[in-house]
Amino acid sequence: MSENSSRQIVTTENAPAAIGPYSQAVRSGDTIYISGQIPLDPHTQELVEGDIEVQATQVFANLAAVATAAGASLQQAVRITIYMIDIDNFAAVNRVMERFFEAPFPARAALGVAALPKGAAIEADAILVLEQPA
Repeated sequence: MSENSSRQIVTTENAPAAIGPYSQAVRSGDTIYISGQIPLDPHTQELVEGDIEVQATQVFANLAAVATAAGASLQQAVRITIYMIDIDNFAAVNRVMERFFEAPFPARAALGVAALPKGAAIEADAILVLEQPA
């Protein structure tokens, strides 16, 4: 993480590098905002090949890697937004999400969109809140 006044910029080589003018994540206080992740392999920066479950698995693995770099985990997610070019993939994405999250689940929105960067079929972003010590 690099610090910038009250914001800390989170970066990791275990998730794809930003493909535009944005950070992988920004931590402000106890909140971590993870930028949208598409199913890019973090080592090749290329889309993974496979069906929607393979692609969604890579998306959530990328989110998890950024969360880890921020000193957190996906279990601290309070909000997930998922963008899909085919909303009929909703059930398949739910199956993948159940492998990455345990109850209580975060709030979520799932949206059908016309297109995503690099021709991806799915993208997701996350907001995490770190637990305060008692």
